[in-house]
Amino acid sequence: MKKEHIKNYFNDELDAIKNLDTKKIEELISKLENALINDQTIYIFGNGGSGSTASHFVADFNKSNFKKIDKRFKFNCLNDNIPIVLAISNDYGYADVFSNQLKGRVNSSDIIIAISGSGNSKNIIEAVSYAKNEGAFIIGLTGYDGGKLSKLSDLEINSGINNMQITEDIHLIIEHLTISYFHKKYEVM
Repeated sequence: MKKEHIKNYFNDELDAIKNLDTKKIEELISKLENALINDQTIYIFGNGGSGSTASHFVADFNKSNFKKIDKRFKFNCLNDNIPIVLAISNDYGYADVFSNQLKGRVNSSDIIIAISGSGNSKNIIEAVSYAKNEGAFIIGLTGYDGGKLSKLSDLEINSGINNMQITEDIHLIIEHLTISYFHKKYEVM
C-alpha cells in the first residue's frame, strides 16, 4: 500500500509537470522581469499552503541581489502580517483580509499574484475583484478547474490536476523555476 501510494503520487506529480503550459510560465517570467525593471509592486497572497507559497515567493525574490542589474523586486505578501490579518478578520470579516490591505494602495501599474488551489476562496476572489477594478494585472495560480479565479485572471497557470497536495507542489515548483531564471540571467550575489 505505502509503496504503491508513493509510486502513484510521484507519477501523478510528473504527469502534472509534463502537462504544464510552458508558454504561460514564460509569460509569468516576462511579467515579473518587467516588474523588476520598471519598479512595479507585486502583491501576492493565499490561504494555508498557498499562503506559505506566497511567503516563499517573497523570501526568494525580495532577498535576491543581482550582479547584472541594479534593481530589486518589490513583492508584498498580504498573508504575512498576522496582526493585520487578525484585525481585519475581527473588525470586518475574513473575506476582507486581502482586499482591505489593497484599498488605497493597488493601482494599474501593479501586479497581483493570487494563489488558490480551488480558485474559489472568498477572500482571494474579493481581493482579485477589487484589484482588477483598479486596473492591476492579475496572475492566478490555480488547480482543479481554476474556479472563479480562472475567469478573473489575466494570466492563469493551472496545475492541471484535481489534487490539492500536487497543486501546491506545482505552485512551489513554478516559484523555484521562476527565481532560478533570474538568478541565472542576472547572476545573484
